Amino acid sequence: MERLRYIGISIVETFLRVLPFPTKTGLIILGSPGADAPVFLTGNFRLTVERVRHALRGSDAYLLVANSRGVNVWCAATGGHLTHHDVVSVLKTSGIEALVQHRTVVLPQLAATGIESKRVQEASGWHVVWGPVEADALPEFVRRGLVKTEEMRRVRFPWRRRLEMAVAWAFPISLLTLLTLPLWPRAVLPLVALIWFLSLLIFLSFPWYRDRLRPSRPRVGFVLFDFGARGATLLLWGVFLGGLSALALALDEFSWDLLLRWGLLSFVVVLILSLDLTGSTPVAKSGLHEDRLLRIELDDERCKGAGACEDVCPTGVFHLNSDRSDRPKRHLVSLAHEERCVQCGACLVQCPFDALHFRHPDGKIVTPETVRRFKLNLMGIRRIPEKGLDDL
Repeated sequence: MERLRYIGISIVETFLRVLPFPTKTGLIILGSPGADAPVFLTGNFRLTVERVRHALRGSDAYLLVANSRGVNVWCAATGGHLTHHDVVSVLKTSGIEALVQHRTVVLPQLAATGIESKRVQEASGWHVVWGPVEADALPEFVRRGLVKTEEMRRVRFPWRRRLEMAVAWAFPISLLTLLTLPLWPRAVLPLVALIWFLSLLIFLSFPWYRDRLRPSRPRVGFVLFDFGARGATLLLWGVFLGGLSALALALDEFSWDLLLRWGLLSFVVVLILSLDLTGSTPVAKSGLHEDRLLRIELDDERCKGAGACEDVCPTGVFHLNSDRSDRPKRHLVSLAHEERCVQCGACLVQCPFDALHFRHPDGKIVTPETVRRFKLNLMGIRRIPEKGLDDL
């Protein structure tokens, strides 16, 4: 019964994934945990909570649900909706301090863009450990003594996640087709089929054109220019039109009116789906955000080799020299894969020595303090969080 409930919730909330879907905050007890049981924390986006619970089924643990305004932890932390204030609040009000002897809480790694671990410890006395990117890795993470592997740190976009995003986009867009019902009732079902076909095509074929999504022009606010500049969007659109024409010819129903009508409709659908395609993936910066043009830089003089950057980076940009006996005085950390950076800012937020910063194409530096204090809204504009980082 529990598995059927999980499957049902996953299906429903995948269809509605583009909307905030909050669940109650507080403490969830999993199994029969004792005073030494691990304490995990996540945001109150219901789908995430259910996935964490499902991953930890059969385990004895405590799960704290902080207020992320019903948004997934990565978006919430980046946008200032999940800060150290919310973490400290649930630690203090949930009663967890009376249930465990230790003071270690496991936070989702993708929340490192907005939650300062140092501020959590200063305000609550709890030590923060950054857990794996995927909830499915939690059991292995626990068996390893709360130690992550490189694989656990990396964000991926496998076919199942791409399928989820295709569904999350296709469903609400399909609902909009109901507006055409009074004007063109016969077109509703074909239009819905068109939306689902193109959505699945665009997301499932993502690995093929992923490299073509890299930004090539400064100050472009509409992702279609970067995306279409290399022909990927137009090529996908052309694949559909070619298939449509071939099918119509095979059925002896081809006409230029048919091609023009459905060519225009399909172009509008592709336009909507690619409006912020990169922002719908976990491996590329939103095309609506100017931050995608920033370059990560390391200050060798400040770097002390703490390793926080490597621990929270979701794309494996950094390499930490773990052999302390052989470390040079400088270059304790290197930007081994700078080209992978998605400008999430987690490394800047967590570095205790402020050894990292972003540089804009015009030469201006974006400091760690700027990233910590001013969060991004949906259009990529930095703003003061709902609750200031100095409220505690």
